[in-house]
Amino acid sequence: MRLMDVITTYLYILFDTDIYMKIPEGLKLPKSCKVSSREHYSIKLNRPLYGLKQSGFMRYNRLSKYLLKEGYNTDSIFLCIFIKMFGSEYVIIVVYVDDLNIIGTPDLGKTKICLGLHIEHLKDGILHPYGCELVRSLDVEKDPFRPPTDDEDILGPEVPYLSAIGALMFLAGHTRPDISFSLNLLARYSTKDLGLYFANPSKGSLYGFADAGYLSDPHTSRSQTEYVFTMGGTSISWHSTKQTMTATSSNHAKILAIHEASRECVWLRNVIQHILGSCGIITDKEPPTVLYEDNAACIAQLKEGYIKGDRTKHILPKFFFTHDLQKSG
Repeated sequence: MRLMDVITTYLYILFDTDIYMKIPEGLKLPKSCKVSSREHYSIKLNRPLYGLKQSGFMRYNRLSKYLLKEGYNTDSIFLCIFIKMFGSEYVIIVVYVDDLNIIGTPDLGKTKICLGLHIEHLKDGILHPYGCELVRSLDVEKDPFRPPTDDEDILGPEVPYLSAIGALMFLAGHTRPDISFSLNLLARYSTKDLGLYFANPSKGSLYGFADAGYLSDPHTSRSQTEYVFTMGGTSISWHSTKQTMTATSSNHAKILAIHEASRECVWLRNVIQHILGSCGIITDKEPPTVLYEDNAACIAQLKEGYIKGDRTKHILPKFFFTHDLQKSG
């Protein structure tokens, strides 16, 4: 895997429409201007600038047009992935703004940094160090569910609470799914400088794990949805968030969590199938993905499907989407 970074990528593109902007501070008006007020003038942009909503779109259109011309293929669902076959070999290009990750069967070198992640390649895994030296230990209340009191003091600017949360959000969104729940809870009202070791097993099947924390927020009576998907022993997708509706039981909360996990599972399977199929690695349909859940009543209920009764009449039928997926294999 090799990383390419296109410097000042937007400035290589010409606008295909007229865009005007106000004259920025510091720019002097030409002497030929008869009116001295800056408000009477504007500047026409010839090239996209960072921050404009058209810039990223135009840059992608130009890049995709070139890659398609060179024989790469993409899909209407996964527009950021381009794949080209060279006989029995393949090259995959994953686009993210001005970063291009190139993956292929030939040895193209090793990626050192990607989207802010510093990657160190080892014999049988990947070690990702993350600098959390800025996240210092904070003297906060140990009980996260303790009800607020009137005599509590507001944290002053000398306590870097929000800075710590912001730093950890980046970490939780990339390589630390294990702190997602705690961080989500703290962000509503530190971790050590450790790395994660990703093993490199031979099997690459997709597995999912879904769960729910019933009444994790007792102040609003809301539960917490959590899921993680692994492939080849490595976490590739995870989520931890407060549920948008009040679950009436732990079983109800887990059905909501499995619903969200099932939707993510469908998308992940489509991505994997598209990449492997385009690279000629597999042509048959992927075997069913195993989604683990530890609640027997929830599993039995989803196997039966939506049957209107005292136990399920308050649950919307759409949350039995998992049952339909199971029936279709």
